[in-house]
Amino acid sequence: MTATLTLTSQEPARLSVDALVVAVAQQDGSPVLLGDVTLPKDLRALVTQDAGALGITGAADEVRRVPGHGITAAVLVLTGVGPAEDVTPEALRRAAGAATRELTGTRRVALALPTDDVEQVAAVAEGALLGAYAYTRYRTGDAPAAVETIQLVTAHPRDRAATAAVARARVLAEAVHGTRDLVNAAPNDLFPAAFVDLAKSTVKEAGVRGLRMTVLDEKALAAGGYGGLIAVGQGSTRGPRLVKLAYAPSRPKGHVALVGKGITFDSGGLSLKPPAGMETMKSDMAGAAAVLHTVVAAARLGLPVVVTGWLCLAENMPSGSAQRPSDVITIRGGTTVEVLNTDAEGRLVMADGLVAALEEKPDVVIDIATLTGAQVVALGHRVSAVMGTDDVRAEIVAAATTAGEQFWPMPLPEELRAGLSSKVADIANISGDRMGGMLTAGVFLREFVGSAPWGHLDIAGPAFNEKTAHGYTPVGGTGVGVRTLLRLVEARAEG
Repeated sequence: MTATLTLTSQEPARLSVDALVVAVAQQDGSPVLLGDVTLPKDLRALVTQDAGALGITGAADEVRRVPGHGITAAVLVLTGVGPAEDVTPEALRRAAGAATRELTGTRRVALALPTDDVEQVAAVAEGALLGAYAYTRYRTGDAPAAVETIQLVTAHPRDRAATAAVARARVLAEAVHGTRDLVNAAPNDLFPAAFVDLAKSTVKEAGVRGLRMTVLDEKALAAGGYGGLIAVGQGSTRGPRLVKLAYAPSRPKGHVALVGKGITFDSGGLSLKPPAGMETMKSDMAGAAAVLHTVVAAARLGLPVVVTGWLCLAENMPSGSAQRPSDVITIRGGTTVEVLNTDAEGRLVMADGLVAALEEKPDVVIDIATLTGAQVVALGHRVSAVMGTDDVRAEIVAAATTAGEQFWPMPLPEELRAGLSSKVADIANISGDRMGGMLTAGVFLREFVGSAPWGHLDIAGPAFNEKTAHGYTPVGGTGVGVRTLLRLVEARAEG
């Protein structure tokens, strides 16, 4: 359940809430309050004069609470934005998110952060809603609930652009939260057919005209020549699926195709992962989850762009029926692949999805996948990689920058293709060289897109946060990619 957020121009100190949040920045080595917030003299003195004793510095991700003496709220919450001379929309987004995340268990919250323009209103609203998230599906006790209601203080609560920004922020947050919920679900509950059922429910609840969903099961996949999905899924008792989501507005300005990797659990197959390597492999469907909720969000916002989403769903398990190293499979469209490592399975299902997506001749196709451990080695746990044709890669980076997500452009060196040569098939699914594995996986996928405008997002590390929570990002599923993909579709609608 996503929190309710409304705009208000009421005096912050008099708002009937459980917690009032204000922003603190770093300036000349001291914390300073930001925004036009009137606080009682004693409370302001406490915050500024006793900052050191209270641990208040204004650093990003810092959240401190003090008793709300002289204000209606029980507590005053100070959330850090970093240097005062560089208060970007993303800094406000993270500060708002850190505050609502830290206030889990608190029902009613007001935020009096800088909202001088619509961009700042949007950033604070997005951050606050993204931070107000808690995953409690498997908790049997009374787990603390996320913040339920949020009031955002602004001088122009009835401004059309501001109210539109808040409405969009809610749709965006619900898309990110829905993606997080799928990623956090246990793999015994979320297998390909179960994913399909949840996707159907999501589409039905959206209730948007022009949004349709079709599903291919094992028989239909075999008949259609989807050799990658069949091969990866054949080791499991729970068969693969290919889901097509299609949003078609009446007068579209273009067509964007999105392809998501949906390995609901990745054991590695017969090329078995070590036990520790499987612990987070319920998250190997984060790409498909992001595609599902991006398409639905685009439909809910009524964007004048055709958006098709392809969810490539399979469970990669070892068994007597599993694919073997040295098997040769045929991807949809006829390309043969020698499978040298069954743990390089994501690229096989994605190849099927890319070919299917391009058969409809979209203006651009973008795939998103938790594809390689090499992505984490190269860029860490917070920065995703983007590859593809030069213009699309630049478009994705621009969309990510606006949305507040970190995507870094990476090359697809021609010399890496030689490493994928096979003695018996058109291409092998891995290279004999371990170096540059993220790029090699991108080169493999490029074989299936030809000269089409294409982007490839590797979100292996950022999709699942194993460390500590930060900003608006919780532990567990993060929902990475949704904001960037939605912003890209919006930009095409605007253009």
